[in-house]
Amino acid sequence: MTVEVSARRRRDIIDALRRGAVPANGLDALAVGLDRFAAALDEDLDRVAGGGSVFKAVRGEYGAGKTFFTRWLGERAKRRGFAVAEVQVSELETPLHRMETVYRRLVEHLTTEQFAPSALRPVLDGWIFALEEDVLATGSVTEADADGLDRAVSDLLERRLAEISRSTPGFAAALRGYRAAIASGDQVTAGGLAAWLGGQPHVAATARRAAGVKGDLDHFGALSFLQGLLTVLRDSGHPGLLLVLDEVETLQRVRSDARDKALNALRQFVDDIYAGRFPGLFLLITGTPAFFDGQQGVQRLAPLAQRLATDFGPEPRWDNPRATQLRLPGFTEAALIQLGTRVRDIYGSDRVDAVVDDDYLGELARAVAGRLGGQVGVAPRVYLKKLVADVFDRVDQFTDWNPREHYALTLRADELTEVERNAASADDVDLTL
Repeated sequence: MTVEVSARRRRDIIDALRRGAVPANGLDALAVGLDRFAAALDEDLDRVAGGGSVFKAVRGEYGAGKTFFTRWLGERAKRRGFAVAEVQVSELETPLHRMETVYRRLVEHLTTEQFAPSALRPVLDGWIFALEEDVLATGSVTEADADGLDRAVSDLLERRLAEISRSTPGFAAALRGYRAAIASGDQVTAGGLAAWLGGQPHVAATARRAAGVKGDLDHFGALSFLQGLLTVLRDSGHPGLLLVLDEVETLQRVRSDARDKALNALRQFVDDIYAGRFPGLFLLITGTPAFFDGQQGVQRLAPLAQRLATDFGPEPRWDNPRATQLRLPGFTEAALIQLGTRVRDIYGSDRVDAVVDDDYLGELARAVAGRLGGQVGVAPRVYLKKLVADVFDRVDQFTDWNPREHYALTLRADELTEVERNAASADDVDLTL
């Protein structure tokens, strides 16, 4: 496969793999086995861009590539103009039953193709600019008529936010105040109101008074704020939002009362999506099979289990990519070798191409999987880290170094994740004390 990736992205991808991390971009070049999902997910993105809403659940064991999958989908969404936010669910920092916290994390991690987190301020500024452009396009007022333009933009703002104003007048009031602060050059007030719109607590009272808003966000207000954010995204040129709730399986480890609240909050969120309350939203959750099938997860709440129910047969290749749940079967040895060849192409070294052949890629893949208890699905991160940092870099820099002669695979406990350490036996891991 010829990988068409810019030099900068090549460096970014290789540097991330060298550190044992998922690259921030260029994931299409590494997407092994995801082609079967692409057409159905592109249809879903089109539906969201057309004003619809979509909910999907991705299941896979640890190491199956759930994080890679969500970021790969995020790249596809951004190329279509979507905003993307990835939120890690956790009992202490982001409990799922406290939607005000989920919304705050969403805004903190909001990205677009042009802007890194948090992209809220650029989105708000783009929204104001789009309102002005829409007014000027009507020809009813000229740019030279500052007062007339201001009134016309205010009128358009009210029409765009009419529905949100009825349910959450504070969101619309803060937007008005933000626009007024930007127009007057008051960056302090604008920053405070942007923080309030993002669900941040403890916003300065002076900023809130300027817009006539009070208090902090609560669970139900956060859902209305999400509706407002989707409206602003659409009017500023972003046809939708991909929201990823990652590691939802952590709900299995929280207190039973908190778990029940979280599962019910998820069920209500899904119902609201199906009811069309959030046009322009693509909600994606990830979890392990135990979360979806076990009694401490989804099965604990029958209505949620019914909404997520998907029939999986013994052969993953016949899975329906249009279903509510998508199954990631994890890596096989062949897929791991294929991934290694793609990384070798991206690395872009003639010497590496000549010395590290496909046979060696297979030898290293089998060696890493063997050290991890034969669990190929757990191996990709370690395999790619070793391949780049221990093999490719040395071959590229030292002309007399050959991996078959000079390299012996070792795994240190401090370089493995908890799941990888559990897979490895004590005899396989070099414990440095």
